[in-house]
Amino acid sequence: MAQPNSDVFVRLERFYDALPRPYARVEDFGGLVLFVREGEGWPYYARPRIGAETPSAADITAVRRRQRELGVPEAFEWVHENTPDLLAVARSAGLDVLLAPLLVLDPAALLPALPVPGAAVGLLDPASPEYGTGLAVSRAVSQLGFGNPPGASPLEEVTAAATDLERPAESLESALVSVPAGPAERDAAITELSEAQVEDYRARAASGGYATAMVTSPTEGVLATGVLMRDGEAAEIAGVATLPSARGRGYASQLTAALARRALDDRVSLVFLSAGDDDVARLYTRVGFRRIGTACIAEPAASEL
Repeated sequence: MAQPNSDVFVRLERFYDALPRPYARVEDFGGLVLFVREGEGWPYYARPRIGAETPSAADITAVRRRQRELGVPEAFEWVHENTPDLLAVARSAGLDVLLAPLLVLDPAALLPALPVPGAAVGLLDPASPEYGTGLAVSRAVSQLGFGNPPGASPLEEVTAAATDLERPAESLESALVSVPAGPAERDAAITELSEAQVEDYRARAASGGYATAMVTSPTEGVLATGVLMRDGEAAEIAGVATLPSARGRGYASQLTAALARRALDDRVSLVFLSAGDDDVARLYTRVGFRRIGTACIAEPAASEL
């Protein structure tokens, strides 16, 4: 793993703290800040408060109590290199912690734009009247690609994201045979978003804060999707998913590269993502990313549920 760059970690901390704030209510609990989403959408997490001491087990317990009161997932996220002592504290407080490789883009190593066999990579246009439909299709593909129903916990979502990028056919494609989800399953999984949700995403996309990419086949429809979330000169690629029936064609890697190029075109100087495990992290390195650290995603241990 590359040696940590302190400036990069400072910027990551600011990004994770800033991204939810326009859409959430903020509640402080000692060394933790809880972001409570206002309105519809995926609920946010609790994370270390910038400038505070390492959160205590009592802080974690207080946040979990509040999350239960609100009826939201008991979810915590942080960058290990920024708050290294929190890992032991979180585990002692009854949380399971996923250690997700954290990678940043090396622009010079970015995968070039290559032809995508039988399909094309494109970005949803927020000005299009079909933008809401595109978002709904993207969500359905993501749901099937991750293999989790809506409402799955953040830990399950990130763990499932280990299947985001294409893996060597000889070792992993065979494991997908029992999950044939294809265009028919995708279409069945599509649920309309509310007008408020569509307009929220439309405004974010129009301002440059959010972009959705999709791989579309003229005969099979949308087969892969992913998003770019931006705050200032930093952006995170997330939610990269391919329908199981379409894996092994190079779609996810080209989609990830397309989102990275979009960020660079918008003068973003720090593009990053988290991988589900070390094997998936190595696949992202083929796109042009390099590992710099570890993102921690925590939820209650099974014995606590």
